[in-house]
Amino acid sequence: MSLEQMNITSPTEIQREAIPIAMQGSDILASSQTGSGKTLAYLLPIVNSFIQTKSMALVLVPTRELASQVRTTLTNVTTQIKLSSAVLIGGEPMHKQFMQLKANPKVVIGTPGRIIDHLLRGTLKLNTVQLVVLDEMDRMLDMGMKEQLEEINKYIPEKRQVLMFSATMPKHIIALSQKYVINPKRITIGSTTQAASQIKQETLRVSDKEKFPELIKQLNQRDGSIIIFVKTKRGADQLAKMLKFEDHKAEAIHGDLTQGRRDHVIASFRSSRHRIMVATDVAARGLDIPHTQHVINYDLPMSPEDYLHRIGRTGRAGLSGCALSFISPEDNIRWKAIDRLMNQGESTSREEMTGSKNRRRPFNGNNNNGKKSYFPRNNNGKKPYAGRARNSKAS
Repeated sequence: MSLEQMNITSPTEIQREAIPIAMQGSDILASSQTGSGKTLAYLLPIVNSFIQTKSMALVLVPTRELASQVRTTLTNVTTQIKLSSAVLIGGEPMHKQFMQLKANPKVVIGTPGRIIDHLLRGTLKLNTVQLVVLDEMDRMLDMGMKEQLEEINKYIPEKRQVLMFSATMPKHIIALSQKYVINPKRITIGSTTQAASQIKQETLRVSDKEKFPELIKQLNQRDGSIIIFVKTKRGADQLAKMLKFEDHKAEAIHGDLTQGRRDHVIASFRSSRHRIMVATDVAARGLDIPHTQHVINYDLPMSPEDYLHRIGRTGRAGLSGCALSFISPEDNIRWKAIDRLMNQGESTSREEMTGSKNRRRPFNGNNNNGKKSYFPRNNNGKKPYAGRARNSKAS
């Protein structure tokens, strides 16, 4: 009944493959494209295990946002089951988490650093854990959490079931997995170096000074919710401010915000109170907001793999989406690295797929050749932000 209320009537491919194996008690080493439904692929076995044996489960994730999202999904699928859970993440008051742990939760979801904090304080015991999930394993290793995972492993019984999920599965992760899984069932769904087929990818060659006016033009052409990715925290704040000046409802999210503020921005975007979320890579993984129709890479990511995770914020659960990347002359090396990852030896380059310099496949009408202003006046007659910024300290 809970799944029907969530409008989930049929399993995704990763769910179809992983859930029966997990319910049989086998360890799993699974990889599939971002947005393929991995969260339910391990939450449903957790719920089944609780129903059968009242066992405790631990879910380790790399980011606060993903931890909160997993908790929300778990709550949605257990509306008819009394299954207590706790979220242990950095950036939140410890006393709030102490209260959750006093209720003896059967599912603990958290980031490795905060889990270790509670283990050292003695406020968390993992000696009864029977099922462990390592979600976004590649991201946890990228973020330097290898030693933390090894430390947590010391507190978990040797006899346990481990479900390891990752969007990518390079050799070093497979080698490391031997510390956690025993005779795992290997599941690979689709290509981990390709975006989901329902995501339409576009590129646009622009200079740095053309970026913002072109962004305004693109936003005016597109409908629906949009996530814009930038490189820096300061850049996220500045771009959100500039967009607000142009009468676009936008909010910024990045790692310097308090957890309460981050939660507020995500909740506001999820409920469509603002149309645009300007984000650093803190939102590139785990964020599941199905109504996100567009992702715009205002700045290219530092890592080619992060490109896949960024654009995976759209086109989720079988829905269609669009991803547009701005490529400045300084981005050529980064774009070539992304191209190599995505095309893996194919002769067709991204340029051939999406157009030559200063051209792209039109999304909704033809490109402006630069004769007209990129900054249409707002309805209230305000002057363009960029024109004012040149005379201000904010520029």
